[in-house]
Amino acid sequence: MALQLPTPPALRRKRRREAVRTAAFLSPWLIGFGVFFAYPLLSTVYFSFMRYDGFTAPTFAGLKNWDYVFNHYPFFWTGLGNTLWLVAVMVTLRVAFGLGIGLLITKVKTGAGFFRTAFYLPYLAPPVAATMAFAFLLNPGTGPVNHLLGKLGLPQPGWFTDPSWSKPALTLLALWGIGDLMVIFMAALLDVPREQYEAAELDGASPWQRFRYVTLPNISPIVQFAVVTGVIQTMQYYTQAIVAGKVASGVIGGSGQQFEPGYPHGSTWTLPQMVYSLGFQRFDTGSACVVAVILFAISMAFTSVLLRRGAGLVGED
Repeated sequence: MALQLPTPPALRRKRRREAVRTAAFLSPWLIGFGVFFAYPLLSTVYFSFMRYDGFTAPTFAGLKNWDYVFNHYPFFWTGLGNTLWLVAVMVTLRVAFGLGIGLLITKVKTGAGFFRTAFYLPYLAPPVAATMAFAFLLNPGTGPVNHLLGKLGLPQPGWFTDPSWSKPALTLLALWGIGDLMVIFMAALLDVPREQYEAAELDGASPWQRFRYVTLPNISPIVQFAVVTGVIQTMQYYTQAIVAGKVASGVIGGSGQQFEPGYPHGSTWTLPQMVYSLGFQRFDTGSACVVAVILFAISMAFTSVLLRRGAGLVGED
């Protein structure tokens, strides 16, 4: 058995200095992580087991808050279903549409700057103003969209007043503001080596084959980034859904007005709206923290699966 010699004092002091220097360089991140992530997360988990209204001292409630949210709160499963629908449909269409617009603009020979500006400008519109304008445009009675559809002899949906059309209308609003993804995909597409396209053309590859075997492998990290960030943003979807519901129901502002959550008929009700309603309208902080923990867990699950899947695809390439 080999003898382990004691570490010289000078070497121990050197290692301590290196550890202190490393901690000093990491301290901004460690402080930010602790204050803005670890502490809020642990506090949310803690209050999910407490009876707390934000004013009186919290008391231990065990699993009562969890039981209330899962078994007695009437809007939980509706909000969960709507949120997952938006994640599955809205994120998929935004990524596909953003990639398609990016491909189209990179192929345009003249007027590329105009189209790039035209598609990017809607992204700069404030969410509340953009949602209100979209709700008025899609108004089933007086909106110009349904008026045009009627002129063409096409069906005129109820959009934000019809439960079966409210989430597709929100998806159209998200596609309208596609400028952020368009710019990201354009940068990735312009970075694909031209010689790979030339080699594929010499081998007789069709446009679809060039996209499948040249473009997609090169931009796969950007696609993964767009999907992951899209899922995280959609899991926090709040402003557009609540503003669209209020405008469509006629409740735009003012005190004393009654508003149906998730108008119409709960079709735009999402988990972030539930957190706000429970925590700041009903002052049931414990139940609101339960929903927040569920939101975090679902977001982490989606992100982990997408990152593992993306890492596998990169490894195969």
